[in-house]
Amino acid sequence: MKAMILAAGKGTRVRPITNTIPKPMIPLLRKPLMESIVEHLRLHGIREIMVNTSWLASVIERYFGDGQQFGVDLGYSFEGRMEGDEIVGEALGSAGGMKKIQDFSGFFDETFIVVCGDAWIDLDIGKVYEFHKSRKAVATIVLKEVPHEETYKYGVVATDDDGRIRQFQEKPKPEDAVSNTINTGIYLFEPEVFDYIPSGKEYDIGGQLFPDLVARGLPFYGVNIPFQWVDIGSLPDLWDGTRDVLEGRIPGYPLPGKEIAPGIRAGINVRINLDKVQITPPVFIGSSSEIQDGAIIEGPTQIGANCVVESGAELRQCIIDDYTRVSGMTSLENKILFGDHCITPEGEAFDIKEMDIGFAVDDARKGLEMSEIHKLIFDLAEQAGRR
Repeated sequence: MKAMILAAGKGTRVRPITNTIPKPMIPLLRKPLMESIVEHLRLHGIREIMVNTSWLASVIERYFGDGQQFGVDLGYSFEGRMEGDEIVGEALGSAGGMKKIQDFSGFFDETFIVVCGDAWIDLDIGKVYEFHKSRKAVATIVLKEVPHEETYKYGVVATDDDGRIRQFQEKPKPEDAVSNTINTGIYLFEPEVFDYIPSGKEYDIGGQLFPDLVARGLPFYGVNIPFQWVDIGSLPDLWDGTRDVLEGRIPGYPLPGKEIAPGIRAGINVRINLDKVQITPPVFIGSSSEIQDGAIIEGPTQIGANCVVESGAELRQCIIDDYTRVSGMTSLENKILFGDHCITPEGEAFDIKEMDIGFAVDDARKGLEMSEIHKLIFDLAEQAGRR
């Protein structure tokens, strides 16, 4: 089979993180989601992969290149245009992006798989292929059951006993959902599906193509087989996914670094004295980070690479981006620090610069001098408290 990874969306539900990186590049415990997808496709013998890009396309294309270092052949289909010297992304929708590639070269000349670029999976693709072929389907969706109250986030599917899809709803209100069986964003298609996708216009798989296939009575199926699926469609999803990995609730997910103490993993070149830090697992510390004596870290917590957590700092159940300095005056609980933003698990975010709290959290690359000033302020405040 050949494959396509959908990677052109803006990822609005994961802002402000996706203001600077496209959603497929969001790391789940240090590893971009799309990298895991590429590796999984290769594991199942899929070597030719097209990727549609638009929003922050160069971030994806520079990271993956032609795919040779990942053991695959990668190609890109950019959706957008140039306005003067500026590149403007103009996504064509998931189905429209597929159609653009097909119109260009006829790339999809056999059964092919389409995967959204914002999830980690361990799906047995071979079993899905067998089901798809046995039904002589033009399209097959990989399905999964979710709590009924979460159906508003997904495409909802109703099938008959043979798996044939009788109704497809795109992100219905929970009270309107015909089932709690949802579309995971993993599809198998036959090339004839392009007969039902218009050229040169925005067209969506879930919102337009699938309801049309149902209306036409075409052989359109859904298959529900056990597999792990970590969907990062929103900020709360990122929070939950990271916690699940750290707490060992996703068997098979590759953990980075090595274990330096029970439940505590670290990359290389980390400076930490475990006898002088109060640390409660599970915790991961990225390479070249410094955890100063007297810091308090409570898991599940992920600390990025090249970070500094100063003496007296308290981090409880946090996700900390690379190159972050957390001063000794800071106590954070249930927060994501990413770039210039502090984000709650519910997705509320505020700008650190606008809040003028650089004394508490800032870029570790600002150097030792600023860090020493902050330490002096902390020491003076501590001394004043003892008087």
